[in-house]
Amino acid sequence: MQILQLKETVNFMSYRKIALVFSALLMIASIFSLATNKLNFGLDFTGGTLIEVGFQEAADLEKLRLVMKTNGFADAKVQFYGSSRDVVIRLGLRDDVKAEMLGNEVLDVLQGATGQTVDMRRIEFVGASVGDELAEQGGLAMLTALICILIYVAFRFEWRFAVGSVVALFHDVLLTLGLFSILQLEFDLTVLAAILAVIGYSLNDTIVVSDRIRENFRKVRNSEAEEIINISLTQTLSRTFITSITTLLVLAALFFQGGALIHGFATALLFGVFVGTYSSIYVASLVALSLGISKEDLIPEVIEKEGADQEAMMP
Repeated sequence: MQILQLKETVNFMSYRKIALVFSALLMIASIFSLATNKLNFGLDFTGGTLIEVGFQEAADLEKLRLVMKTNGFADAKVQFYGSSRDVVIRLGLRDDVKAEMLGNEVLDVLQGATGQTVDMRRIEFVGASVGDELAEQGGLAMLTALICILIYVAFRFEWRFAVGSVVALFHDVLLTLGLFSILQLEFDLTVLAAILAVIGYSLNDTIVVSDRIRENFRKVRNSEAEEIINISLTQTLSRTFITSITTLLVLAALFFQGGALIHGFATALLFGVFVGTYSSIYVASLVALSLGISKEDLIPEVIEKEGADQEAMMP
């Protein structure tokens, strides 16, 4: 901890205009991608059938896609699942066919086209109404989390910090959604859970910084708000750095070794830790500073006492 402790204050706020432009560009790009490309919703939200099969030898995805298309499954999405012999096939909703019958039909098509023995590993079906309900509940979960955070931070600190915290969290969620939209990564319930975890991680960093800013407003009496924010960010930098590095190490292990099932979860968290750390330093603090945060807002009782003492000392 002492190795990372900085003796000189880092002037973070001197780069606030660059950070503002950088964040604005990323948010605009994310909004544009979400409006045009949209999200690549997984089976959890769209509804349909998921079929996992196992081959004796390595599968040729291009051949499998062509086989599925020529046999009446043009909407099939075929991809590897963990190894080159394990394949997942996602099919859209089919109201007139039961999931079990559809699975057997797909199995027969694959066995006839490849000449291999194909094992049915699992088959899952999600109805359209269930998918819509999950999407609605997921959106409400994120909205409820942001509202509760706004109320908590406003009560715990000050409304300017609350606005800064919520803007930072919105920034993190939007950029993470933008990443999945631009790269067209599958967005399922595990990714939604990761985004909620990103909100918690980013909020934790923001609360630590906000608490240090309030503490320094009490200790450092003759400094401007910008300088106090720089001091506070510098003091918490070592803690932020160590926390981020240890978290990223765990997430990297999940990303590379966790398998396809949690790949989207690990991707969202890896990116979310980066943007969450960035937003706790620049976005939340920058918004609070732009709204005019001052010593009087955080410790009015101390200011009133100092004013009364000065008046008492006057002849």
